[in-house]
Amino acid sequence: MPLDPLRPDLPLPMLFALYLVPMVLSGAVHEFAHAWVAHKLGDDTPERQGRLTLSPLAHVDFFGTLLVPALSILTSGAAFLGWARPVQFVPTNFTRRVSMRTGTALVAVAGPLSNVVLAFVSVLTLALMIRFVPDGDRRVQALKYLAQAMFNVNVGLAVFNLLPVPPLDGSRLLPRSMDDLVESVGQYSWIIIMLLISVGPVRAVLLDAPMRFITHALQTATTHLVF
Repeated sequence: MPLDPLRPDLPLPMLFALYLVPMVLSGAVHEFAHAWVAHKLGDDTPERQGRLTLSPLAHVDFFGTLLVPALSILTSGAAFLGWARPVQFVPTNFTRRVSMRTGTALVAVAGPLSNVVLAFVSVLTLALMIRFVPDGDRRVQALKYLAQAMFNVNVGLAVFNLLPVPPLDGSRLLPRSMDDLVESVGQYSWIIIMLLISVGPVRAVLLDAPMRFITHALQTATTHLVF
């Protein structure tokens, strides 16, 4: 069940709705996953700061959740990259059943993992609609577009946030031996990120290839379940 890219010739307001709505919702789930795991590990910081919620209002970052995806839509007709307002947590508050480093890694990976789950739910929904809901109704077609956009956005968010550059989640998964390097490049992180996603060969390895791999894996799993 291959997924075709959403048509870039769709009206601009529709493209904005198709991508910004999934971006806002998926970013909220991503940050809630961080907050929930930190809470389960014993840290009440996210709850005290009002982040233990699925409400997008608690998580939206104007630049990362709205502006960057909007610019991406205007320039390429799609939006796969972005971020929400990071959840703060205090590793010293974690339960002693896990080390602070392990707890930090669990909190970090929870966000991208939530996006993979959302991507699977989205592509499964799309496959079920293709399998059982006949075409012809414009509302059905709009829902298919939305499910496809939700899939694309969540695959992009999962891969993008696993880049090993602070403050992205991937930087919290690096070995202890790289702590000094991570700290030293932190002040240049957004310059590095912009270079990583704009330099063709680098982007192809770090973003495009993992996105294709996850897309293929989820599509294959869904095809075996539905068709």
